[in-house]
Amino acid sequence: MLPWFINNALLLVVAYLLGSIPTGYLAGRLLKGIDIREVGSGSTGATNVLRTIGKIPALVVLLIDIGKGALAIAVVNYAFVHLPGWLYFSKIVGLDFSFWQPAMVTLAGLAALLGHSKSIWLGFTGGKSVATSLGILLAMNWMVGVATLGVFALSLAMTRIVSISSISGAASVIAFMLLFAQPLPYVLFAIAGGAYVIWRHRSNIQRLIAGTEPKLGQKIEESEGTLS
Repeated sequence: MLPWFINNALLLVVAYLLGSIPTGYLAGRLLKGIDIREVGSGSTGATNVLRTIGKIPALVVLLIDIGKGALAIAVVNYAFVHLPGWLYFSKIVGLDFSFWQPAMVTLAGLAALLGHSKSIWLGFTGGKSVATSLGILLAMNWMVGVATLGVFALSLAMTRIVSISSISGAASVIAFMLLFAQPLPYVLFAIAGGAYVIWRHRSNIQRLIAGTEPKLGQKIEESEGTLS
């Protein structure tokens, strides 16, 4: 059993390291020579990149952050489908693949979220894990991911506030997991991951209550607060 635990733990380490790639931070350093954690909202997410660096860098950061979340899940699925001998050494019997694969996917998703928001390369700081969450959801079940993105887009169109849209998307994931009859571990991911994303937005929630949260396209100088 020990090799099984070790190899599955390695998958979670890989997922964390993928999530911890500091895309926004690197964009700030390479393009502006700044530490993006010291400007705007202090987040390394795509919205802060948009406000402090520009549209094209923000789009690139957004796509990479989505991609690293999806890749973290893809690595686990690849191992379960193509490397069962490496994972289980063909000696462990009685394992329910239909449970362990989604369970490991869920744990890998949470590891990637943690990596993005608490990157080992940035002294355990980072972004708010919204884009990475989207990548994870798309890799888990593309219908859940697209539906969640739809909620985000609709909310953004109505409010022009990214934080409200992010929170709305995070809160809707549970319903979509149930609607599309996803495995129990995925539902648990929706609960834990959604709660974590909302918790990461607690400063935005405070600004929303105070009426100081800026809208998309608003300059940093125009508001006391900025988005993640």
